[in-house]
Amino acid sequence: MKKQAIHYLGLDVHQATIVATSRSESGAIVLKATIPTEAKAIVGLVRSQGPRVHVAFEEGTQAQWLHDLLQPVAERVIVCNVRGKWMLANKNDDIDSDLVSEQLRIGSLKGVYHGAAAVLPLKEMVRNYGNLVEDATRVMQRIKALFRARGIPTAGTGIYGTRQRESWMAKLQGAGVRLRAESLFTQLDALLPLRQKAKEAMMAEARRHPAWRILRSIPFLGPVRVSQIIAIVGSPFRFRGKRRFWPYIGLAVVTHSSADNEIVAGTIRRRRRPPMTRGLNRNHNRVLKDVFKGAATAAAHKDGPLKDSYKQSLARGVDEAMALLTLARKISSVALRLWKKGELWDPTKLNTQAT
Repeated sequence: MKKQAIHYLGLDVHQATIVATSRSESGAIVLKATIPTEAKAIVGLVRSQGPRVHVAFEEGTQAQWLHDLLQPVAERVIVCNVRGKWMLANKNDDIDSDLVSEQLRIGSLKGVYHGAAAVLPLKEMVRNYGNLVEDATRVMQRIKALFRARGIPTAGTGIYGTRQRESWMAKLQGAGVRLRAESLFTQLDALLPLRQKAKEAMMAEARRHPAWRILRSIPFLGPVRVSQIIAIVGSPFRFRGKRRFWPYIGLAVVTHSSADNEIVAGTIRRRRRPPMTRGLNRNHNRVLKDVFKGAATAAAHKDGPLKDSYKQSLARGVDEAMALLTLARKISSVALRLWKKGELWDPTKLNTQAT
């Protein structure tokens, strides 16, 4: 039986339309089309390309929906991140779809993870909670800035409560500033109950996942942090080991080197000099980095095996920042290993569980 040819379909996705380019295995363009961003039209386009279709499109607002829509009808679906790669070249919708289809054909696209459908409800709840926390924090900062701009000290959190609201308002002079303060306080009073409700719903959903009990057994990984880890990571088996996990979190050290080899007596040998470090990798998940750095900071200030590990690093002459980074790496390594193994935290096996 003759092997069916593969079509490589690149999509440039927008709110109203999608520009599509389909290539054959030889690289020839066999189709260029513009269709509405509607499920029926998209599925019809993919099915019209035959039984073997590979589809690629860029990460964006509609990426998860499009991934789930095309997964059943395409042989392969890749959500890629090509941001910044073509900044110096000409750009339009046709060029974008052509480039994506060609990169898909030659196999040079790196996919963005969109699996773990079981955690999609939790993912939305984590985003909802995060947005409400950001909104409430922004309003709180505006309230304090309003008072500090008029030389009124605002130490502590008492300014946010309702009990002393009248006394704080009495310190403001002028109808305009009082109206602005009342508006900010009204926003805050509406956001705080919503934030608490979102937090409770998020934790209730996270408790339904098997990883909850495992990750909650690890010190300094509280219910909010565990909910965020489960929602973002989805499955620990995405990562072969801790050294693949660290770059995703933002805990991998970037090194640069050049002219690594030299010729001595006609023989090529590697130069004896360490690579230059350039800080931590910048392409990472910011929420997860906050989770594990926050856990490490808390662990470094409370007695226990994790603090002992932190002190051992300092005793070896390691800088405080690097010691804290090492501790964050250890906590993330333990979380990944225990999640994979289905085991609970055991402080007597810290070094073993961190490998």
